[in-house]
Amino acid sequence: MSAFTTTLTLIVMGLVVLVLVRGLMNMMKGGSGSRSNQLMRMRILLQAVAIILIMVTLWLTGGGR
Repeated sequence: MSAFTTTLTLIVMGLVVLVLVRGLMNMMKGGSGSRSNQLMRMRILLQAVAIILIMVTLWLTGGGR
């Protein structure tokens, strides 16, 4: 189970990076503000999911004890 949550955490962290890069590209090319806001909200949601998955993985593995 911990291998599954570790893999899922890495996938979500990769998605966070992709959304962040898309937001930066949108900002650099002068894209719409509403699109930037939407990407910011998506990034924050994905970061929250990643933190929760990291905590679940640590709990399942014993937290390095």
